[in-house]
Amino acid sequence: MAKSASFWAATASTSQRGSGYARQTNAPEKHSRAPVTPGKINAPLKPQRGSGYARQKHSSVKGMYNLILVRHGRSEWNDLNLFTGWHDCPLMEIGRQEARDAVPLLANANLLPDILHTSLLQRAIETAEIILARLDRRWIPVRRHWRLNERHYGNLTGLDKTQVGEIHGTEQLRLWRRSYDTPPPPISPENEFNPAKSAAYADLAPELMPSTECLADVVDRLLPYWYDSLVPDLRSGRNIMVAAHGNSLRALVKHLDNIGDDEIIELNIPTGVPLHYVIGDDMRPIDQAHPLDRALTAE
Repeated sequence: MAKSASFWAATASTSQRGSGYARQTNAPEKHSRAPVTPGKINAPLKPQRGSGYARQKHSSVKGMYNLILVRHGRSEWNDLNLFTGWHDCPLMEIGRQEARDAVPLLANANLLPDILHTSLLQRAIETAEIILARLDRRWIPVRRHWRLNERHYGNLTGLDKTQVGEIHGTEQLRLWRRSYDTPPPPISPENEFNPAKSAAYADLAPELMPSTECLADVVDRLLPYWYDSLVPDLRSGRNIMVAAHGNSLRALVKHLDNIGDDEIIELNIPTGVPLHYVIGDDMRPIDQAHPLDRALTAE
């Protein structure tokens, strides 16, 4: 990586574009709505006939909460080099295998999810379903929400990235793909991939339905979900898994690790590799580390 762990740990952003949430370093969490309860750390797994993985056992440790982040496996449009965003394309077989490969990493780390949070897009949903099935955890509560969706790429949705660069220039392509606060052109009503036509968003208020987004917009729309949904579930002491997307997870990691606007655009979260955060009572990581140093490995 171009940035060291110490650099990322020291990086701080004092404000966020339109989010309404100020950066906190060590201040207690002010937006949670559930009382503090002891966290739980898993005990070692024991073999169990039938499931392949034993039910986990917890030991209560106050102020330590497990958060697992998993980016969905490789999708069909990833392979075609198309701007995907909110288009609901399925996983490729290699993406399903990436999800299967995550299972022993979680099991060996004694991290079995108690509650799943995921987006409304099938590539994240299927990734999570594969993991839960192989961990014998299909029965856990599942919370799906549009705020965990991938970044909306506006009218670029469905276009080939290489062709967009040839038409608009490589610098404009870079700005649309990688700048923190430059969104692509809004999606047109005539675009065949306009997600506003999907039944999945029939109950979403029109003013909340994005027509395009930059990463700053994703941070803005994700933070309310962090405070209102993820934080209360973490405080319950359960192991929380979030199966989502490159940009929605990047937005969450930016908040958790206090990463600056210029640095977060350089971070690529790998597909199918669980990142493990141990969260303290202030709803911040208890340690300072580069996000990718939190990845679970086979070693």
